[in-house]
Amino acid sequence: MTAPPTLPKSRQRLILAVLMVCSLLIWLDNTVLSITLETLADPVQGLGASPAELQWATGAYTLVFATLMFTAGAMGDSFGHRNVLAVGLVIFAGASIWAAYAGDAGQLIAARAAMGVGAALIMPANFAILLWTFTGAGRATAIAISSTSTGVGMAAGPVLAGLLLGHFWWGSVFLVNVPIIVVALTGIVFLVPNFRSPSVRPMDPAGILLSITGLAALTYGVIRAGQVDDWTRWDVWAPTAAGIVLLVVFVLVELRTEAPSFDPRLLAQRMFGGGNASMALLFFSVAAITFYNAFYMQGALGYSPMKAGLANVPTAVGAVVGAPLGARLVSRLSLRPVAVPALTVAALTMGAVGFLDLHTPLVWIALLLLAQGLSVGMVMAPVTGALLSSLPLERSGAGSAVTNTARQVGSVIGIAVGGTIMSIAYRDAIEPSLGAVPEAVRDNSRVSAEQARHVAATIDQPALARAADRAFIHAMHVGAVWIMLITLVAVVVLMIALPAAGKKRNPAPEPEYEGARSAEPLSTA
Repeated sequence: MTAPPTLPKSRQRLILAVLMVCSLLIWLDNTVLSITLETLADPVQGLGASPAELQWATGAYTLVFATLMFTAGAMGDSFGHRNVLAVGLVIFAGASIWAAYAGDAGQLIAARAAMGVGAALIMPANFAILLWTFTGAGRATAIAISSTSTGVGMAAGPVLAGLLLGHFWWGSVFLVNVPIIVVALTGIVFLVPNFRSPSVRPMDPAGILLSITGLAALTYGVIRAGQVDDWTRWDVWAPTAAGIVLLVVFVLVELRTEAPSFDPRLLAQRMFGGGNASMALLFFSVAAITFYNAFYMQGALGYSPMKAGLANVPTAVGAVVGAPLGARLVSRLSLRPVAVPALTVAALTMGAVGFLDLHTPLVWIALLLLAQGLSVGMVMAPVTGALLSSLPLERSGAGSAVTNTARQVGSVIGIAVGGTIMSIAYRDAIEPSLGAVPEAVRDNSRVSAEQARHVAATIDQPALARAADRAFIHAMHVGAVWIMLITLVAVVVLMIALPAAGKKRNPAPEPEYEGARSAEPLSTA
């Protein structure tokens, strides 16, 4: 295979800008929803969503996102990554409009699942186009720059959500996706060539079906466990066990398939397999801490959506600074001595959440979030670049799908397990304070601190609201310890996976792409 010709620098920069807009859309949507959860739970201003429905509004998106990653990567390799990216953006726009005008929590959950379909098509194609567009040292730089869109989305999302919720109805936080998608689609049509694998592979329907059903069943079981707090129930262990069995069968089938949608042998590589496992554990922790943080600021501390959004800006600032800083340090010191200490600091910042309480000054919260965002950014950007660069370009779609799937699965499990820990710890802590609460509303007070505060206002018992706040803080502290331990496991896995300083990997060969035969601007057909 011959190396793809280098596109003009100006066009490379414009393509990178388009890809960053697409990536920004995904992160913007994630952070916007976290600020909107409290409003959606309000029966007057929102949908009156229960805690379980709020978890599904978050989990349905991530569940579908995760289960369709393998399919999206294979489709991009076969039909062209630009085509798949454009279709994903159109689906995301339609689902965003549906979510904005949802009449109840069930419709919102369905719309969020549809948004997950769009996101699953966007992300693998986005990474693959980046890898095809840039070569050599420029690729690592492009990945680092592209990763800053994560921080921008994390920064803009909460502030934008607070601004919109202060002036418009809750559905406006989803409608804001539409103009962003229009800009991205315009850039894709006029700038991005239709990169694809030079060898068209069959779609591997058996592998696609097994991966979708296996991941769906497994993640459903974990999310269900987070709702019912009981791993022995049949509707928890049955889908979980079925998911594990289906995924084992998936691996066996793919090993026997001549042209699989994903080759499981890639995970046997120490760096690719171990690095993805470590990043999945990191996303587990980030998702759980973010879930806690949303209810801590607006619920326990009573911040308005705008104030909560502004309070989250330090996390984003840290991520924006951390991504290029990590890349620069890696170029001087190599990956391992940068990523491992940064991930260790991330673990300690998550454990430090256990020191936050109802009277913690905002400045201390901001400093903690800044350190957390900085350390996570320094890990995520360079490790992502190393993992994707370790694969041959003809497998870029499937490889980036695996990388993103591992992270989304980690996020799903993080929300479910983190929510389970918080629910159990909260109920244990609130129980002694329920003696004076009428039996009719006692169960509602056990569900969550949000429900207990509503009950306290209804029956005029401010002591119950204060007890709910204290119980939530206790639950958050318990969860923070577990999250820190999980992140420390990620540190050990990453330390084992990454090569020692000074060891170099041979670069993967550069394959041809569709329509590319010269350094002239390529056709967008």
